[in-house]
Amino acid sequence: MHATTIKQLLLLLFVSTFMLIISHASSIRFHYINSHNFTTKTSAASSSPSSSSSSAAHRSRNPSLALVHRDAITGATYPSRRHAVLDRVGRDNARADSGCGDAGRCQYEVSYGDGSYTKGVLALETLIFGGTAVEGVAIGCGHRNHGLFVGAAGLLGLGWGPMSLVGQLGGAAGGAFSYCLASRGPGSNADAGSLVLGRSEAVPEGAVWVPLVRNPQAPSFYYVGLSGIGVGDERLPLEAGLFQLSDDGAGGVVMDTGTAVTRLPQEAYAALRDAFAGAVGALPRAPGVSLLDTCYDLSGYTSVRVPTVSFYFDEGATLTLPARNLLVEVDGGIYCLAFAPSSSGLSILGNIQQEGIQITVDSANGFIGFGPNTC
Repeated sequence: MHATTIKQLLLLLFVSTFMLIISHASSIRFHYINSHNFTTKTSAASSSPSSSSSSAAHRSRNPSLALVHRDAITGATYPSRRHAVLDRVGRDNARADSGCGDAGRCQYEVSYGDGSYTKGVLALETLIFGGTAVEGVAIGCGHRNHGLFVGAAGLLGLGWGPMSLVGQLGGAAGGAFSYCLASRGPGSNADAGSLVLGRSEAVPEGAVWVPLVRNPQAPSFYYVGLSGIGVGDERLPLEAGLFQLSDDGAGGVVMDTGTAVTRLPQEAYAALRDAFAGAVGALPRAPGVSLLDTCYDLSGYTSVRVPTVSFYFDEGATLTLPARNLLVEVDGGIYCLAFAPSSSGLSILGNIQQEGIQITVDSANGFIGFGPNTC
């Protein structure tokens, strides 16, 4: 499979330049349809099947999209491949639900940890990457979508499961992809981000590799083993096993592009916050904003010195974050520490901390890599 950048991928998926959200925590990939059915807090481009050149209404011209129907259990073709798509949904995400009504259209419903959800019907689409066509890729056509999707045309599921885009591409992608999220700070290049699908193009030499951890209770999530956190040259004195994934699926650490700020257990967050605040010294404080409680008024500064933050993974690997990945601007000149406490034992390494770092997911072999390149 040819390397495909994120811009090329968007064009291939929707024949448009709509923005698409990339999420590790999702396996079903969906496209918004019918904006009048959107619930509150939803801002998204939308289209109707009748306006798509590949929709069921235009099969005679381009029969690449078909609504998924369940075969009757007594039918000669049961269980068909399309029925198997529904089975994959159920196995892939404990929070996904699907079924077929009297009309035969197979519906889906997926909810996310932040309260967002999407509901609609399943469809099969043909995707083309370079010169490679992949038929029968299951997508969700979202009729009701709720959440802070911020103008996106849909969500690209890259989770660890058979319904994700990588999972459905199978051998064509080799179970691997690589991405680099462009930094959002001053002077950053918004076009620097990329997404590459395919083992030969995506897996770099010189990356720092960390084993992925399976959680049977959340099989589509990418968990990693984290043993500690450091601020500056000091490792924080945290309780052993604080980030461990328990036998019942609670706790642990998830890599997620769909979450902005890193979330940590209260004990770990308090230790990181206090160490960071002590290291920056007399920088002028500002009131907290929403879940971000450690903020500074830097409107009178052209540059400031902040300590590094390091993640210490199991088996000895270390990821040290650049300074630009620690503070996020929330208002003119007001910057906040881009970390927050978690209401549960689950920790999430968010997308702000991932910015500018090439990250490679080798789900086939069970590893995630950091570096060596930046964007």
